[in-house]
Amino acid sequence: MHDTMHDTMQPTIQLGMVGLGRMGANMVRRLMADGHECVVHDVSSEPIDLLAAEGATPAHTLEDLVAAINPPRNIWVMIPAAYVGGTIERLAPLLSPGDTIIDGGNSWYRHDVDRSRPLLADKGINYLDVGTSGGVHGLERGYCLMIGGATDAVDRMAPIFTSLAPGIEAAERTPGRDGAPSPAEQGWLHCGPSGAGHFVKMVHNGIEYGLMAAYAEGLNVLAKANIGATDHAVDAETAPLDDAEYYQYDIDLSAVSEVWRRGSVVSSWLLDLTAEALLDDPKLDQYAGHVSDSGEGRWTIHAAIDEGVPAPVLSAALYQRFSSRGRSDIGDKALSAMRAGFGGHHERKDSSR
Repeated sequence: MHDTMHDTMQPTIQLGMVGLGRMGANMVRRLMADGHECVVHDVSSEPIDLLAAEGATPAHTLEDLVAAINPPRNIWVMIPAAYVGGTIERLAPLLSPGDTIIDGGNSWYRHDVDRSRPLLADKGINYLDVGTSGGVHGLERGYCLMIGGATDAVDRMAPIFTSLAPGIEAAERTPGRDGAPSPAEQGWLHCGPSGAGHFVKMVHNGIEYGLMAAYAEGLNVLAKANIGATDHAVDAETAPLDDAEYYQYDIDLSAVSEVWRRGSVVSSWLLDLTAEALLDDPKLDQYAGHVSDSGEGRWTIHAAIDEGVPAPVLSAALYQRFSSRGRSDIGDKALSAMRAGFGGHHERKDSSR
């Protein structure tokens, strides 16, 4: 099933998985395919039963989950960040010294620092924060893992990380690297103490915002390059061009994204996904252009401010997402009001264009 599955001679580990959504369930499947035993729990019975039919051990309560795992236990929590704290508070009293809790979701790294000390360290329970990238494609491609926590706990979990990660085959080796592949070359990295994993994942997602915005803005420039064509009416208010003859290009965005995938310096997996979307829906009519954010971009900017380092691209990408949701409405209207006030310019009172 997986082209990059790893050496089956590596040690196998028993792991509990709490949260069987799109990522959690596929992580279980990838682990089982590599020989690990998984005990699975979710708030819904359906995904538990589905994975049990595929070979996992079902656990319909947290108590059942803990009882089904041999000490020292390893329990991976893969749920939305808003529910991680409450789940850990329910889970920790059921565990014993030497057990390990792994938060693989998108928690704020400061929460990891806070959780790792009084709630877990005082009980002798290990806590690892694991930033996980790979999304719904991770089952086949593997997951990039960024890990924070104590070294001994990370070392004990290494077979799990190795099975989940893409492996050395996922990319050509960087020139100058030789010998046995490092964990980073396999696709997982111990980044530092508690919080470091989610800190690195947070910045990863902030960068992702910037990359996505760059592709989107560039494609939009290409899409609007036909405003001077004879079959397109030129709106002097939205496109005041004196040289419209230079903008008569009806550019095929699907084809452009396809050619950029081959040999271009801007090729990437994000571009691959964009090409797929444009092939399926050339005008992207199925999307409203309302772009959500799950918090990591905000937290990245927060960290940049605390550190006093410039991050203009990442900041602009985050604010563009806010604008896409209509959150700039009053500001845009204020601009129109000022322009009408100081220059007597005609400004539209409706949103039609």
